[in-house]
Amino acid sequence: MIQRSLQRLSQLAAIAITLAACVPQGDLQPSTRARPPHHTMPEIGADLMAAPAAPPAAMPSNAQIARDFLDLTFALETGRDLQYFSRFEGPVSITLAPGAPSGAREELERLVARLRSEAGLSVTTAPGQANRITVAFVSERQLQSSVPNAACFVAPNVDGWDDFRRNRRGGTTDWTQVTTRRLASVFIPTNAAQQEIRDCLHEELSQALGPLNDLYRLPYSVWNDDNFHTVLTRFDMLILRAYNAPELRPGMTEGAVAAQLPTVLSRLNPGGGPVFETYSSPTPRAFISAIEAALGAQSNPSRRLGAAQEALSIARAEGWHDTRAAFAWFALGRLAMRDDPQGAVQALSNARAIYTNIPGTAIHIAHVDVQLAAVALGTGRTEQALTLADRALPAAQAAQNGALIATIQLIRAEALARLGQAEAARQARLDSTNWARYGFGSDAAARARATEIALLAKAGAQVN
Repeated sequence: MIQRSLQRLSQLAAIAITLAACVPQGDLQPSTRARPPHHTMPEIGADLMAAPAAPPAAMPSNAQIARDFLDLTFALETGRDLQYFSRFEGPVSITLAPGAPSGAREELERLVARLRSEAGLSVTTAPGQANRITVAFVSERQLQSSVPNAACFVAPNVDGWDDFRRNRRGGTTDWTQVTTRRLASVFIPTNAAQQEIRDCLHEELSQALGPLNDLYRLPYSVWNDDNFHTVLTRFDMLILRAYNAPELRPGMTEGAVAAQLPTVLSRLNPGGGPVFETYSSPTPRAFISAIEAALGAQSNPSRRLGAAQEALSIARAEGWHDTRAAFAWFALGRLAMRDDPQGAVQALSNARAIYTNIPGTAIHIAHVDVQLAAVALGTGRTEQALTLADRALPAAQAAQNGALIATIQLIRAEALARLGQAEAARQARLDSTNWARYGFGSDAAARARATEIALLAKAGAQVN
């Protein structure tokens, strides 16, 4: 019975919550985000304003943080080493270029307030400082023509889109040539959903102001290409505070920075956090390439599935039991759902088992649980679907992930309705609508997600 229902589920192409995967595009930018599935500007929901300022995240020991700091700071995502430490010196103006969408200023103001209060950065949204970061919104067509597959990115030494287009093929936008930062621009599509605007601002502005690398092994940071964390965490704010510590200065070598970090971190994070190991070995480029191919929209489904299997093979060969291994299982589970539903469920369960043993992975587990809840709903296991969705909801709310919250509430609504709890189902649908406007960007996109989940519930009803 389960096998037949899983096959029906695969025929319906059971939903897989879309990851905005970071796909490096040369050395023009430290990070990019894959295009989101839905666009158009939403209205911000009142619930978001009541969300916590930052998602909780486990903090490792200061020795581990120092290692993370160096790995984030002295390399680019492409694998190129950075010989010297670079940063802005003095106050920085972060301003929106003309034509920014509605809601962008609100997101920028909220982020800048956090950067000032939590990271101690001297940043402002008022113009006038010698150091400047411009946030420019361009059409998706323009952005894709210059940096394919990127949803947003940051480039140094340019002021706006026209300046970037003029200088992108020279050394001006090469981060390896930068020591003292004075000018940078962040580029975001004009039709991005407001949550995607927020996520781009958090990731790209923080990297304009701080470290330029992303690391798959970090479970507690937005600087991880798995994109489970979408807003800056406590760890990220500490790294930014350390990045701008007076003990450090532009032009320092990795060794010189490493010598100062114990003093910096003992002052900023007295005692450090609990000792838990997140670092076992460097991440091979082959693993990164395989994950990028698995998550990319350019390849056909079988090629993407093969890439996910390759990433998992590398993780096994490396002997990993960390977030990299878990993410490889997660990617495989999502991609195998169509052709091997039972194998997909097992892969997702393997990912969950690994995440459960790693501190600071509540949001990672929530993403897995939503996938499993969708499977349970589509196979007639309604109570299990509700349990999984209920379990995922607090972490999604803490992470301020509107799209994920909306999806969870839709699953809850269908499950509650199936269980005869009509009023609770109505409230869940209402809660989903409020978050969907923020997370998906348009009523049409929200309705499409609701239709997908309704089809899962219908398939589950037919099982019984």
